[in-house]
Amino acid sequence: MPVRHANAVWEGSLKAGAGRMAFGSGAFEGQYSFSSRFEEGVGTNPEELIGAAQAGCFSMALSGDLGKAGFEPNRVETTANVVLEPRPEGGWSIARIELQTAAEVPGLDNDTFQQIAEGTRANCPVSRALGSTEITLQATLA
Repeated sequence: MPVRHANAVWEGSLKAGAGRMAFGSGAFEGQYSFSSRFEEGVGTNPEELIGAAQAGCFSMALSGDLGKAGFEPNRVETTANVVLEPRPEGGWSIARIELQTAAEVPGLDNDTFQQIAEGTRANCPVSRALGSTEITLQATLA
C-alpha cells in the first residue's frame, strides 16, 4: 500500500507567524496563520484539511458499503464541520466532527440507508484514525 505525504512549514511566532501546508502529490498547497486557524482570517488550517479527509473518506467508503449491500449510488456528498474548542486546562482540541451527507441511491429505503451510513461513519479509515474524536452523522437519502 502507498504511503501518503504532506508537508508544513511555520515561520515566526504563534500569533505573528505564518506557514504553508502542501500535499506530497502536489494537488494542494495553501497558506495558514493564527488568524486563519483561530479567527476568520484568510488561508486554510489543519482542521479544514482533517474535515476534507473525513468528508472524502466517508463519501468514498459509503459508496463502497452501499455497493457491497447491493445498492449502487448515483451520488454521495458529504460536508464535515470540524469543531475546534479551547480546553479548560489550556490549549485547543477538536471537540467533534459533524458529518452531513446526502446520497442519491435508487431502490434504497431510508432505514437500510441509515444503518449502512452509521456503519460507514464508525469504520471508514479516517474515522478510525480519529478514534477519540466524537463524529456525529446526519444522513439524508435523496
